[in-house]
Amino acid sequence: MAGRGPGWVPNQHGAWAMLASPLLVGVLAGGPAWVHLPLTAFWFAGYLAFFATGLWLKSGRRARWWPPVRAYIPLATALGLVVLLADPGLLVWAPGFALPLGVGLWASARRRERDLLVGLTTVVGSSLMTVVAYAAGPGPGPDGDLGRAWLLALVQVLYFGGTVFYVKSAIRERGNVAFLRLSVVVHALATLAVLPLSWWLAGVFATLTARAAVVPPRGVSPKALGLGEVVGTVVVGVVSLLVT
Repeated sequence: MAGRGPGWVPNQHGAWAMLASPLLVGVLAGGPAWVHLPLTAFWFAGYLAFFATGLWLKSGRRARWWPPVRAYIPLATALGLVVLLADPGLLVWAPGFALPLGVGLWASARRRERDLLVGLTTVVGSSLMTVVAYAAGPGPGPDGDLGRAWLLALVQVLYFGGTVFYVKSAIRERGNVAFLRLSVVVHALATLAVLPLSWWLAGVFATLTARAAVVPPRGVSPKALGLGEVVGTVVVGVVSLLVT
């Protein structure tokens, strides 16, 4: 597929963790259900459509970038309809994704997709899937309580929000002392935010804070950053599930 033209295969490797983690945490917390199968397919197809559309807009709507848009949007739409047929109640969550989607596409059209605010908005939208996946399972019970799901989503926001600063301080803003300090402060505030939930979780975030201070100045490669993010994503997800 990649050989057919540009835009078919996303090259933002960190985005896959941001897609998979909230979804998986929500499934594990709320319990698996059959609707999670089409929901997962729709979630990833939706990202493929979003990525391809963003590149098409960034190119100035050039025809060369249109084929993956034409393929992925109908696929995501069809899968979305399957999800709604399986669980019509999930439609209530659709408006929550409108703002992140709109901001992301607007930024791509203006070649500003690397802006800090855009990254943070994307994090919020992605983390909302924790609650959606939880609500789709048997976890909420007859009273529909989503308290645990929102706490888990908050942890996802704090973690991935921190990675936006961390990765930027190590690559695009490398050498920018002010931005490095901002990244460390953001991580420290996240540590304080999770402290009421668990000392264990706060310990994980404190370690991430130390990483944010030490690693970027050393000039670590993007591959090494990516591997570190995989480990961080797994640890945060597992610990949050154990302590909430």
